[in-house]
Amino acid sequence: MAAAAGEEVPNKRVVLKRYVTGFPSEDDMEVVTATARLAVPPGSTAMVVKNLYVSCDPYMRGRMTKHERPSYVPDFVLGEVLVNFGVSRVIASGHPDFKVGDLVWGMTGWEEYTLVPKPESFFKINHPELPLSYYTGVLGMPGLTAWAGFFDVGKPKKGDYVFVSAASGAVGQLVGQLAKLTGCYVVGSAGSDEKVNLLKTKFGFDEAFNYKKEQDLDAALKRFLSFYPLYTSASRALI
Repeated sequence: MAAAAGEEVPNKRVVLKRYVTGFPSEDDMEVVTATARLAVPPGSTAMVVKNLYVSCDPYMRGRMTKHERPSYVPDFVLGEVLVNFGVSRVIASGHPDFKVGDLVWGMTGWEEYTLVPKPESFFKINHPELPLSYYTGVLGMPGLTAWAGFFDVGKPKKGDYVFVSAASGAVGQLVGQLAKLTGCYVVGSAGSDEKVNLLKTKFGFDEAFNYKKEQDLDAALKRFLSFYPLYTSASRALI
């Protein structure tokens, strides 16, 4: 039975149990059940959303560590719900731009229901005919990152050679495909033979290699990239 607006309902959520050192594991997080009220505070412009899809992105690992100095994004708080971009349906709203039933995309919790105090950063999904999961990938933050990095920062043109590190990741695979659509020659690196095969057979990369099998990255790049002499130590530090 669907929950009625205004009632309190159980709310499963994923919280950070302990700060992470090394590779994160399931033991660093915990699924707990709290309660959520399906109504906004009187007079507020907040909204309550039911989360349909939430993204799991690499940058979240940095937020799972306790930093001595402020980072570019705040650390997660122990015992608090993890947050990231997701696709949600509006359950209750005091905001004039969002009404009950709207599909939206924005920063939400790893939980069933989230109270969003300031919905101004959310976008309304105007093409619900597309798979909603796409908004956690190609139409979400990874897609925006790939587009901005390729077209606004890198700005390669047809005939250029493009090297993509972490090429099988959410951003890297999109950068490679944008480069191919632009008419570039694209080489990618990944951490397993399976990922290398995926880059060449599914994502259209011209060449790809397993960086874990390479003793010398410089030598590996020389095999594929004719522009290698322009590949400086400064750019190498960015990979």
